[in-house]
Amino acid sequence: MKTNKIIITSLLLAIGLILHQITPGIFLGMKPDLLLVFMILSITITKDFKIALITGIVAGVLCALTTTFPGGQLPSVIDKTLTSISVYFIYKSLKSNSSLKLSSIYFLGTIVSGSIFLSSALFLFGLPAPFLALFVSIVLPTSVFNCFVGFSIHKLIATNPALKSKFINF
Repeated sequence: MKTNKIIITSLLLAIGLILHQITPGIFLGMKPDLLLVFMILSITITKDFKIALITGIVAGVLCALTTTFPGGQLPSVIDKTLTSISVYFIYKSLKSNSSLKLSSIYFLGTIVSGSIFLSSALFLFGLPAPFLALFVSIVLPTSVFNCFVGFSIHKLIATNPALKSKFINF
């Protein structure tokens, strides 16, 4: 593992944690998961499986510290760890590096994350509402939001020559 990949990952997770913490509840008190956006950004920038796994574990612990979901600590760790592995393999399996690929990574990553989180919370503690209602009202809108935010941040880094040389080219 390169030290610069670890440093960039930790900086991105710190930014994601701060944004996750200060973002107010938008719909019925639920917040978009900006930590997830920065976790996926880190995975797509570093392109390293070991870093992706560590990123998922660390993001899960950080998300568990800031979750407002009742009993959401353990499901957060499970969710982020499994999502990081899934996102890494989804990213590696898609061949082109197009705008559609980047958008779909963020969209699918959020769908996977929300599904794993709700499933593990349902299995471990129960849900405050039916699974399908939470999935449709929280996970799908968050997926669309994360798709646009993640794509925008990724393109911002990729189009800025100074940032591109520091972040994208390892």
